[in-house]
Amino acid sequence: MSNDEVNHGRRRVLTVATVAVGAVGAVGAAVPFVGSWSPSAKAKAAGAPVEVNISKIEPGQKITAEWRGKPVFVVRRTKEALEGLKVAESMLRDPLSAKSIQPTYAQNETRAIAGKEDIAVLLGVCTHLGCAPEFQPAIGSVDLGALTWQGGFFCKCHGSKYDLAGRVFQGVPAPTNLEVPAYKYISDAVIVIGEDQGA
Repeated sequence: MSNDEVNHGRRRVLTVATVAVGAVGAVGAAVPFVGSWSPSAKAKAAGAPVEVNISKIEPGQKITAEWRGKPVFVVRRTKEALEGLKVAESMLRDPLSAKSIQPTYAQNETRAIAGKEDIAVLLGVCTHLGCAPEFQPAIGSVDLGALTWQGGFFCKCHGSKYDLAGRVFQGVPAPTNLEVPAYKYISDAVIVIGEDQGA
């Protein structure tokens, strides 16, 4: 056997061994890299549905829950407040919520689930630049010009105004109504924000 034959075989063994070690190294480096694409446990929890007990909300009051790191306003509206939704309809930019974000079951005058109109569930983020509007439920507490304020949300950042259904008024910077997130009732006392009614 000549030196050329021995070296040739040895080169082949070394080449195969090098390729094998390189492949193992590449897989070893790729597994954590690909794994980093999956959301962390904290991120999964942040997007998870949230249960909210609404049984202790008095008529005319609001509580704030957190879902996906954002405030969600849950308001129990009075009968008078629901009737007041009709007063300023002519001053609203999108009274039927045709251009706004909400589940189909909340695309109505009250922007709530039928039969549960007293409860409004609204993302507490102004649709202009993302400030948190303030809850202003008292009639006349915000200037609307000739019409009386029937209660709603007022964003102090740039003056955007929303009624108690989260519908935006005309002539303010906010382009659309407050978003209604997906939500459902699991009992008369508890809603789940982040899951659709009937899903």
